[in-house]
Amino acid sequence: FWADVTCDASPDGVAAAIEAAVELLGADHVSLGSDYDGSVTVGFDTADLAMLTHALRARGLTEEEIRKVAGENMLRVLRARLPGGPD
Repeated sequence: FWADVTCDASPDGVAAAIEAAVELLGADHVSLGSDYDGSVTVGFDTADLAMLTHALRARGLTEEEIRKVAGENMLRVLRARLPGGPD
């Protein structure tokens, strides 16, 4: 997410960037990053993620796609890559 290039910093703007990424890469390859709360400047923080979820639903993402983007994909990658993960 790079607001100056991809969108505005509103929940709908971030949702638009996520929607474009899902369309281009597939829902299995898009995720909010671990740096989202604090190092990325948006008009809302993690306490207001429900607004982003609502914007993603309004754009037609499925509940499964939203779960993946909101954290399931990140957990899958971390489990696969961190020590002690599956071989």
